[in-house]
Amino acid sequence: MNKNIIKVGFIGLNPDSHWAAMAHMPALKALDKDFEVVGVANSTLQSAQKTAKAFNLPYAFETPQDLINSSEVDLVVVTVKVPYHYEFVKAALKAGKHIHCEWPLGNGLKEAEELAELAKQKGVVNSVGTQMRTAVEVKYLKKLVSEGYLGEVLSSTLVADGGNWGAETIADLAYLSDKTKGATMLTIPFGHTLAGVREVLGEISDISARMIKRRENVYITDTKKSIPNSVEDQIMVNGIFKSGAAFSAHYRGGLSKGTNFLWEINGTKGDIKVTGDVGHGQMTQLHILGAQNSDEKMKELLVPEEMYLEKPENVIPRNVFGIYSLIAKDIKEGTREAPSFQDAVSLHKLLDEIEKSSNNKK
Repeated sequence: MNKNIIKVGFIGLNPDSHWAAMAHMPALKALDKDFEVVGVANSTLQSAQKTAKAFNLPYAFETPQDLINSSEVDLVVVTVKVPYHYEFVKAALKAGKHIHCEWPLGNGLKEAEELAELAKQKGVVNSVGTQMRTAVEVKYLKKLVSEGYLGEVLSSTLVADGGNWGAETIADLAYLSDKTKGATMLTIPFGHTLAGVREVLGEISDISARMIKRRENVYITDTKKSIPNSVEDQIMVNGIFKSGAAFSAHYRGGLSKGTNFLWEINGTKGDIKVTGDVGHGQMTQLHILGAQNSDEKMKELLVPEEMYLEKPENVIPRNVFGIYSLIAKDIKEGTREAPSFQDAVSLHKLLDEIEKSSNNKK
């Protein structure tokens, strides 16, 4: 076996339509010179064995701790539901393993802060899956802004739909309607997209918000039952970037017949409009239009071909590919370029400020 290959073990990988199989596995396959997925641990040994057989993996571990303890695993990837992130990430860190965790890092700011401190103490490569930051479209937007396409940025406005958190869902996603589980419209689509917005426009220094729950119940289509909803399905935010530019955003639960993702950036020399099919900026194909003051109308701004790496064609694994590319570099070269647990804490703090601001208005 190539000693330069990073051996990956998944906690939470299934061979059906779940996120890890759809997003992570194609991304890692495209990076087979850097990574090899060698094992899996799921909620049961039988589930792990089924996954190992489906993906032709050499190891099916009986428990997540067995995977973490294995000398065959260099990088532990945690892709289970949010309430279990803390337990498994902490165990991997204590074992001195490199760790990649899906966003959000913890179920709330306190868990994220504790994990980030432990990662700092252990000195291992730690990363979080805020992959909108590595989307080629976001990299191009950042380049356009930094090179002065817009002149001085005056404002940025975002209107988007959450996709989930609407009137209906399926049983497998019913936990999204329980705020205590930590997988809300604030933390998932809005949090992911905020990571991309900040990558392009910088940190937000001041923020105010109001979050409203308009749907008291959610209908589960495959069980034909309604369940209580405790998650806000309307998020309204306004703030100021450290640059002084204004920021406003409105996220809406479900999908509309109108605008599902619209991000505009206004500057002294022009305007940029970014559109997509859903408000999950980390997993929707982004389209960029732009116009400078001398232009009569907006035109499509295509990402230059040289900005694309060898990559999966589908946008979802392509963005995840971007994160793993940075992880490989961080492990092999000692850099720290992948979004880290400290970066995750910064984003958690911003979401915490949004929630506190809204609570203060009730």
